Amino acid sequence: MNYDEIFPKIISHAKEYGFVFPSSEIYDGLGAVYDYGPLGTELKKNIMTAWWKAMTQMHENIVGLDSAILMHPTVWKASGHVDAFNDPLIDNKGSNKRFRADVLIEDQIAKYEAKSLKDTEKKAAKEGWEPGSVDYNGFLTNNRNAKKAQEVQARFEAALNSGDLSKLRDIIVEEEIADPDTGSKEWSDVKQFNLMFKTQVGATAEGAMDIYLRPETAQGIFVNYLNVQKTTRQKLPFGIAQIGKAFRNEIVARQFIFRMREFEQMEMQYFIKPGTQMEWFQYWKEARINFHKKLGLSPDKLQFHVHEKLAHYADAAEDIQFKFPFGFKELEGIHSRTDFDLSRHQEFSGKKITYFDPETQESFVPYVLETSVGLDRTFLAHMSNAYLEEEVTTAKGEKDTRIVMKFHPLLAPYKAAVFPIVKKDGLPEIAREIIDDLKFDFPVIYDEKDSVGKRYRRHDAIGTPFCITVDFETKDDHCVTVRDRDTMEQVRIPISEVKAFVAKRLNWRDVL
Repeated sequence: MNYDEIFPKIISHAKEYGFVFPSSEIYDGLGAVYDYGPLGTELKKNIMTAWWKAMTQMHENIVGLDSAILMHPTVWKASGHVDAFNDPLIDNKGSNKRFRADVLIEDQIAKYEAKSLKDTEKKAAKEGWEPGSVDYNGFLTNNRNAKKAQEVQARFEAALNSGDLSKLRDIIVEEEIADPDTGSKEWSDVKQFNLMFKTQVGATAEGAMDIYLRPETAQGIFVNYLNVQKTTRQKLPFGIAQIGKAFRNEIVARQFIFRMREFEQMEMQYFIKPGTQMEWFQYWKEARINFHKKLGLSPDKLQFHVHEKLAHYADAAEDIQFKFPFGFKELEGIHSRTDFDLSRHQEFSGKKITYFDPETQESFVPYVLETSVGLDRTFLAHMSNAYLEEEVTTAKGEKDTRIVMKFHPLLAPYKAAVFPIVKKDGLPEIAREIIDDLKFDFPVIYDEKDSVGKRYRRHDAIGTPFCITVDFETKDDHCVTVRDRDTMEQVRIPISEVKAFVAKRLNWRDVL
């Protein structure tokens, strides 16, 4: 099965086993809004814990913050969101559906690139070229589809840089891009659409003030820069980390939890001396991609993507992309934001937002290096990376297929499941005693339903790293059988060593 064919199965699996549910499903749901079920809640919490440890616990100069979702409306005027937080949208007249024009074009470029790779592999097989050879790379970058991808990319970048929306429509029409569902090619003009949710605060309708649900968590960090710096007595460089909800009125939200209207961000803003931004940019690029690798994301599914068009406030920007079942897409952004944010808030608030350097006796507005990763996207990346259908041989020698979620053990919702082989003869009581001993240190679960083989399959499907079976011999030798999720190998160890056995395989030192 191709990797891109797995996505519908992952979505189905997520619901069936309690990872993710459509929100308000009994009322037919609400588009692009999802609820995290019992197992999803645990996986999500574990990802947050890993990120928080990596950012704050491992760095003495990075501290935490939990800013409010609702903020003074001038915050969003200063940040530029009121005037410029827009997506280029285009309507299909045949299907009455709305799409992001830039995404349609990016998908078309990706199709050309995929065709280029396929043509190259076919030619290489015929000519005997090795991947990476001069002939291979030359054909990969110069065949017909590769040149077409380059041509459309150049036109796309020119349209974005000029801000000419009509040129985006021209590309869509000339490339004969169709509605992916209906095939219709009847396109409207491209228009900008502001993504912020607006609400009101006030006791009466007449005296209410328009405010916004925050579209990002970063501004809460910037407006608290002075409070944090003074109370923690931090010297540059130092960072402020935050995990929190953000809200965007995504008209074309799609691809399950990849793009939602209510989502969660894990952001760290690193305040630095002007002139040092490129040094820190490189440092955080490597630190962040290594974080994802150590937590189990396959290195061959991770890559950096350089922003061709920089935001007006940035002097460098790259994304860490993960190869989701629907292609390489942004997982995390690393941005050098210069002094734009603090300078704008200084200007609009009238408050001095500077840092006094005791060594140089200078006061200046710090520059900012940002790392911003979507929690929901990271969740989906680990679901996609972990999902595996593999052929196994049963105890009877028969061929079978098991679905296994190969999460890093530190991320797995349950670290261990404890089984009594039968529900009698005192075995459940022994299993309960093991549970009671482990549950203070690890999320564990007791399971006595069905045969042991079916229980193994059930816990493979939710990613439980270790299954511990209490059998008839346990009463005599005080040992249990521990089965490894990934290798399916079994070892017999004393009950007294079970906690240490699990703990050894859940070591934060291995990933931080």
